[in-house]
Amino acid sequence: MRKLFFLTVFAFTIFSCRKKMCCPFPEPEPMYFPPVTGNEWQTKPLTATGWNESLVPDLYDFLQQKNTKAFIVLQNGRIVIEKYFGTFTADSNWYWASAGKTMTAFLVGIAQQEGLININNKTSQYLGAGWTSLPLAKENLITVRHQLTMTTGLDDNVAPDADCTDPPCLIYKADAGTRWAYHNAPYNLLEKVVENATGTTYNNYFQQKIRNIIGMNGLWIHSSYNNVYWSTPRSMARFGLLLLNKGKWENTPILSDNNYFNAQVTSSQSLNLSYGYLTWLNGKPSFMVPTLQTVLPGPMIPNAPADMVSALGKNDQKLYIIPSQKLVVVRLGDAAGITQQAISSFDNELWGKLKAIIGF
Repeated sequence: MRKLFFLTVFAFTIFSCRKKMCCPFPEPEPMYFPPVTGNEWQTKPLTATGWNESLVPDLYDFLQQKNTKAFIVLQNGRIVIEKYFGTFTADSNWYWASAGKTMTAFLVGIAQQEGLININNKTSQYLGAGWTSLPLAKENLITVRHQLTMTTGLDDNVAPDADCTDPPCLIYKADAGTRWAYHNAPYNLLEKVVENATGTTYNNYFQQKIRNIIGMNGLWIHSSYNNVYWSTPRSMARFGLLLLNKGKWENTPILSDNNYFNAQVTSSQSLNLSYGYLTWLNGKPSFMVPTLQTVLPGPMIPNAPADMVSALGKNDQKLYIIPSQKLVVVRLGDAAGITQQAISSFDNELWGKLKAIIGF
């Protein structure tokens, strides 16, 4: 009885205190979304975060040494850190490289939500029979889901250009779903899947369904066989904020298919546990990297939070989303080291410094 009395008093005190704005347990900070037009974007001072501000200059030195051009950290949508190097500014455009893959997966989800694509359908339903050089029975095993999960079974080491999307370049290596390989060619053909399913250009569909709604700038531009997105760093941060809010821009649902969104940010197959739908996942017991068939033990980026999901591109184009910390982190620039692949030692080095600053 005595215990119940104290619990009742404690609960009443918290309730009364919150009403008077004096409670030691403050209400969670609401998520902020910048206006879709103009340059307005709320900031949050480092002094209000509880982070170790004294370590930030060392972070800036590190970023500059690693050929960084732009670096942004959002917490609950507000800008806590925004730093540009050299002649690069907030209005400068830069390429996302393979970080754009995550945006493509999101767009495919929208097309499925609208009943225009079913990712379980065979790819030839959208591209026509003979889009590969495989026997028809093997080609028919490949679905859109296999393109999203890098498990088409097509040979990812075709000379002279593994990115080639012409049928003679698309050669059988294994049955679809039995081999994971980071292969740009089948990924790039998702552009044609979307165009044929929607009846409009890839850029138009993307602009209508994502870019214009959340206030991004930018354009998909072809470079040989690859379709690469270019935008400002803040536009990348906007897409990160959309992912952090699980497919909604404030109260506007953009990808309202929760099953698809959850599948995009969850292990999509058992071959590479650290890969969803064209999205990298941290905190898994093993991972694979581009160009190798080795399964490596441990989380992909040990210094980073386990729940982090990432859009990662060549030459260290990075978009990190950390739901537990309500963070979005953007890094754009030239390669931070010798390794030019989507995953590099830079990821863990950077998160070692951010971990010391943020204190998670």
